[in-house]
Amino acid sequence: MNVGDTLQPLEVPVTRTLIVAGAIASRDYQDVHHDAALAQEKGSPDIFMNILTTNGLVGRYVTDHLGPHAVLRKVAIRLGAPNYPGDTMTLTGTVTAVSGTTVEIRVVGANGIGRHVSGTVTAEVPA
Repeated sequence: MNVGDTLQPLEVPVTRTLIVAGAIASRDYQDVHHDAALAQEKGSPDIFMNILTTNGLVGRYVTDHLGPHAVLRKVAIRLGAPNYPGDTMTLTGTVTAVSGTTVEIRVVGANGIGRHVSGTVTAEVPA
């Protein structure tokens, strides 16, 4: 693995089930993640994905590429455009640093309305 290497893109269909299941799994019971009518009352066109689900998808993306023995040491992300049901988020990644068994990957997730997530993931990959 070398600086500048890119990861194969991953397309994640953003379904209503994924959004609700991610919120339940992370114990995030905010109504904007499961109740469309209440989300609309609060100004959103629909329910939207929570940051914990996004964080999990980013981690999965990196570990799917690095293999089952990789250990995530740091995930630092920022959210942008919401992930709404019916859209697709495409995750892309670029290796930005390699030091021994540690690798840093810049990850971006974009959907139909813009950049949903961006940040870096630091992982340790045994030799």
